[in-house]
Amino acid sequence: MATIVIQIGNSDDKLTQYKWAQFVEFVNDNIKALGWVVHFSGGSSADKFWQNYCWVCESDRCEARTFEQIHLQLSQAVKEFKQDSIALTIGNTEFIK
Repeated sequence: MATIVIQIGNSDDKLTQYKWAQFVEFVNDNIKALGWVVHFSGGSSADKFWQNYCWVCESDRCEARTFEQIHLQLSQAVKEFKQDSIALTIGNTEFIK
């Protein structure tokens, strides 16, 4: 099983509220399309001067092709929403007993 963490932000205010909502929706839709289990998704508090959002997901399909696909989709989002980057972390989950 792999744990996938995706983090996006709009701290530089490049995106209007409308475009920010589209950006979050775009990433969320791509995560859903891969069939990953989302254990957490959420963003910064509404009273903060920045916007960010994070998804923590799980996948039992750890094929390189799947990770290449999300990488390409996130790269597309970077370009489409004029971002500097999106943070993607993929790692193995270990349960400590």
